[in-house]
Amino acid sequence: MHNARRRVTRSMIIEHLWNLSFDTATNIVDVYVNYLRRKVDDGFAPRLVHTVRGVGYELGYRSEYQV
Repeated sequence: MHNARRRVTRSMIIEHLWNLSFDTATNIVDVYVNYLRRKVDDGFAPRLVHTVRGVGYELGYRSEYQV
């Protein structure tokens, strides 16, 4: 939540959580974001976990008109 409404990259997440250099072949961030989505978003509206194509992820409320 420290980065709510800010876009964060996969490498930023890995470096912050695990203090590791980012391996572009791993999908560990995608797996954990999927777990988070199941806990936070399933059955609720509006969705709070968003994928930003080519960038990473964003957490927070987004109006349908926001890009």
